[in-house]
Amino acid sequence: MVERCRALTLYAEAPDTGRAARGMVRSALEDWDLTALEPDACLAVSELVGNAVHHAVPDADLAVPGAPRRVDIRLTKWPKWLFLGVSDEDSTPPGTPMGDVFSPLLAGSLPEAVLPDNGRGLMIVQRLTDGLWWAPDEGGGKTVICRFDLCEIATRGPGTLDKAGT
Repeated sequence: MVERCRALTLYAEAPDTGRAARGMVRSALEDWDLTALEPDACLAVSELVGNAVHHAVPDADLAVPGAPRRVDIRLTKWPKWLFLGVSDEDSTPPGTPMGDVFSPLLAGSLPEAVLPDNGRGLMIVQRLTDGLWWAPDEGGGKTVICRFDLCEIATRGPGTLDKAGT
């Protein structure tokens, strides 16, 4: 049973899209007494919205000449989980790197030129959350979804890139 839900539609061309997305997430988490998740959830929404703003090109069926590009954000709290979904009008799968090429510990010491050119933001989201996937939307476009396991908050703590604690 869904306990709480909050949604917001933004436009990719607006100068404050990322800030508005973080503000919505922060406000919801404060209202739902989940402030321990704020750092991770705000960084995750920043990365996902940033991807939609910088990379999403509306599908031909959804493109309207001169119209702004929609970015929809949905935060849903279930008893055991928090889901964050970011939808855009581009059905192209998100660009993720081919597996975990480098350990997060090793990647910190490598020159930036050696690291993958794309998918870094999704790697960050993957490390901050307990699940990450995407789904095409029925009418076109896609939604990228991440999951936070609420039972893990107390044991893991916020801001932890490596869930194993190393």
